[in-house]
Amino acid sequence: MSEKLTIAQWSADDQPRERLRDLGADMLSDAELLAILIGSGSTRESAVELMKRVLNDCGNNLNTLGKKTIRELCEYNGIGEAKAISILAACELGKRRQREKAEERKQMSSAADIYEYMHTRMQDLDVEEAWVLLMNQNFRLIKDVRISHGGITETAVDVRIIMREAILANATIIALCHNHPSNNSRPSKDDDHLTERVRKACETMRIHFLDHIIVCDGSYYSYHEQGRL
Repeated sequence: MSEKLTIAQWSADDQPRERLRDLGADMLSDAELLAILIGSGSTRESAVELMKRVLNDCGNNLNTLGKKTIRELCEYNGIGEAKAISILAACELGKRRQREKAEERKQMSSAADIYEYMHTRMQDLDVEEAWVLLMNQNFRLIKDVRISHGGITETAVDVRIIMREAILANATIIALCHNHPSNNSRPSKDDDHLTERVRKACETMRIHFLDHIIVCDGSYYSYHEQGRL
């Protein structure tokens, strides 16, 4: 009897894991996504073919699939208890996701918004940290990333890291933040030079550089509000 083929042994065109990685999850069929979960089929059919057959018996309806029992799924050659549990767990997660509201992304369209968001995590720091806030075109926060953690009077910031994070997050707008442990919000010459380097890099990459905020406990400095960006 021939051995069953795992996904890793399939031809490149038939490997759903690689297709998801290269094309995105939305380009895969339900059967291909389920095949990734179970990993292998039987001696007679691949995991994709097996899941196509299971889905066909469910009227190609994932809700119907989720109502099946472990025993019912195990009646298919190639599906054991572990695979059946994985399938039902995935269906349950899908149901729970539908019940939850999409997380509201914070809006960061002003210096005050940025300061309010960053102040709580920076107010007690005794060394300088620099963070970049990555936003979409509606000034909604995609993610925040700490890009350096340094000394008492300064921290080194690599502009290439800022640009890399922005590109990886598909951000179209960024804001830079760092704190002054001295609680003096006035920018230094190094702060000015950093702002100019980031501005030029953003200009090259066609990313909008919204602001550079210096965060202190109870006050802030905004390059944008001061007309310097």
